Amino acid sequence: METLTLAPFPNLPIFFTQFLIIYLIAHFIVFKKWPPKFRPEAASCLISLAHGTPAAFLAYRAILSHPNSSFSSINTDSQNTVLDYSIAYFLMDLVHYLVFYPSDMLFIGHHLATLFVFVTCRYVVHHGAFAILVLLVLAEVTSLCQNTWTLARARRDDSEFAARVCEFLSPPFYTFYSVVRGLAGPVFMHKMIVFYFSGAADDVIPRWIWVSWVVVVVMAISQKCIELLSLPFYAFYSALRGLAGPVFMYKMILFYLCGAADDPIM
Repeated sequence: METLTLAPFPNLPIFFTQFLIIYLIAHFIVFKKWPPKFRPEAASCLISLAHGTPAAFLAYRAILSHPNSSFSSINTDSQNTVLDYSIAYFLMDLVHYLVFYPSDMLFIGHHLATLFVFVTCRYVVHHGAFAILVLLVLAEVTSLCQNTWTLARARRDDSEFAARVCEFLSPPFYTFYSVVRGLAGPVFMHKMIVFYFSGAADDVIPRWIWVSWVVVVVMAISQKCIELLSLPFYAFYSALRGLAGPVFMYKMILFYLCGAADDPIM
């Protein structure tokens, strides 16, 4: 007698339902007492937290599990799972922006472009996930710090604790964000562009698709670089005070502990 086997249920609807539930819980339970003007942004931050760090970790694991992958390698099952996870998140957050911030064309355009990259990589060409996931790690590795900082910043005017958290996180957040988005991202993007323009991926990834990927990623990185250049002065001051101060103090303590200043200063 023939055995009936059921095909595994697709990951994408499961992940989307997960983010929808988290969003509703955040909006109606976790942040229920927050002012209505802050609640949607807080709910968006919570699903971003549920996506960012897990996605970065899973993408990193998927990359390490196939160390010989290249920019044009065929997608593995673990890589496809991470892509589905991210597609579900961006779909949910896109719905959030369309409902609460329909005039915010910058974020809506960003989400649509990102979805184009993920969807074509996952469901159209089935190749190139290695490059996309490295960019995902670079994009989401700052997620935990960034979303915590965003939540604190939203309530800093009416909460002393939130104001202290925002001030405490500003130096490491701006510094970490600047290094990852302003340095590591462009360096990896340069390698990706050189590879694709060499024609090494043309047999498995149509030129129009990888050109679209390059355009989308370059625009995203350029936007982040512009954000870094336009950060208010207090941000740079906070980062400088939070980093340079402790470093200088550490050197000062070492100098005095080694006895170099034991002789009286004439």
